[in-house]
Order: sequence, then C-alpha cells, then structure tokens
Amino acid sequence: MSQEFQGRVALVTGAARGQGRAHALAFAERGADIVLCDRCEDSAALDYPLGTRADLAHTAELVTALGRRCVSVRADTADRAAMDALVRRAEDELGSVDIAVANAGVTGVAPIGEHTTELWHEVIGSNLTGVFNTLAAVTPGMIARKYGRIITTSSMMGRGASPAMASYVASKWGVIGLTKSLAMELAPHGITVNSVAPGNIATPMVQNDAMYRRFRPDLADPAWEDVAPVLAGLTHLLPVAALEPEEVSRVVLFLAAEASAHLTGMVFPVDAGAGAKGNA
Repeated sequence: MSQEFQGRVALVTGAARGQGRAHALAFAERGADIVLCDRCEDSAALDYPLGTRADLAHTAELVTALGRRCVSVRADTADRAAMDALVRRAEDELGSVDIAVANAGVTGVAPIGEHTTELWHEVIGSNLTGVFNTLAAVTPGMIARKYGRIITTSSMMGRGASPAMASYVASKWGVIGLTKSLAMELAPHGITVNSVAPGNIATPMVQNDAMYRRFRPDLADPAWEDVAPVLAGLTHLLPVAALEPEEVSRVVLFLAAEASAHLTGMVFPVDAGAGAKGNA
C-alpha cells in the first residue's frame, strides 16, 4: 500500500468507531501518525448510544498495530479549550497536525413541536460548534507551517432537507458554509478546506434500534433487514441502503493528498446519487 502520508500527522475527531475509525486507519495504513479524539460519553438528549472508551482504545490499538504513533484523547469537540489542549499535545508529541478531519457528529430526529432545546444544543454543539472548534484549534499551526489539509463532514442533508430533522439539517448546512468561508480565509496560506457529504453510512448512527423503529413503526421489533429496503428506496439513487465507512474514507484520503492540492471550498457527495435529486 502507498505510504503517501509518511511524515504527516492526521487528526480525526469522532474516532472511536464508524467513519472516524475508518478514516484514522486509512491514514495510518498509508504512513501517517494519528491523533484520535472522541468524547466517549452518551447524551441524554439522544436516543441511541455513542462511542465508548473501549471503542476509542480499540481504534488506538488498531493504529499502533500498523506501526504508527498515536495520541488518543477523550475530548468533546464542543469544548474549545479541550480541542486547543488536544492540538497542543499533538504538536508537542508528534510535531504537527498536518491533516484535520472534523468528523465527530450526532443525529437527532423529532418533530419541531417535540424538538427539545436540549436536543438542539446537543446536535448543533456536536455537528457545527465542534467543527468550528476543531478548525480553530488546528489552523494556527497550519498557517505557521504554510501547509494543511482540512476535511469536514457534512451530509446529504447539508444540501437538502428532511422532516423532523431541523437541528441536524441546520447543522450540516452550517458545516458547508463554515467550510467555504474557511477555504477563502486559508487559501493564501496554502491550506485547503473541503467537505464530504455522506449519505446513509453503515455505522451505529444509522444502524440502531431507535432508527429501526422510526422507519418501521409497523413492526414490534424491527431489525436492519426490515429497514434496509425502505432506506434503499427512500434516499439514495443507486439501490443501496447504506454505504460502508471506507467509501467515505477514500474521498477523505483524496482530499488530503497532493493530487487535490488545488481543490478547496468544495463539497464532495458520497451518497449513492442522492445529490442528483437536488439542485445544489
């Protein structure tokens, strides 16, 4: 496998599992040292479990098994001081943060009349404020080194909408605006900023009991096999219910590579054609 990221350091938030773990391992396999971050704590505002300390530790084990150096920290991206401290530690121990993947995020579903303030703050805090804090923490070092690759995670809902997902949709549209603004700001310093917009991805955010019940309320105890046909026809253009996290990682790798050195401020859908249904 190519070692194109040898000598680089990649920071990945939300790295305990799912897309974050896939991104971290993809960079490690290609020579990068890795900085992992996840809060490893459930939220009372959400109806599905989040990543755990054991999940984060396992990601770190997988990275080090590939022979890469690894800094792994429990930190909430919504906490600016925690993200500043994480980046300082990464620079002290590994020398730099060259690539930042602002991946951490959550989803919340509720009709607007039932959409609590707690759910709003949780989703906006994780999905938008957390991305802002991550980018604000890594950019001073990137500017000083005149090099950086930043990739944010939006969603197919960052270019569209869905009922009962006000906070999620708003947060993911916000990520795209933030990405484009920062791309303009950092271009003179040789730093690129792009976003991926995944569709349904086979991670615990999509594959959980609460989501299954939401899509198949007609069943007492629905499973993924009951939900998959519904999702396959509801969102994606290609007949697939959910893409694998590694499919998003391939685009993230491209946006961090020298091959994309002159691409910035762009949004790259990884959504099995869902974006073809919109006009953005």
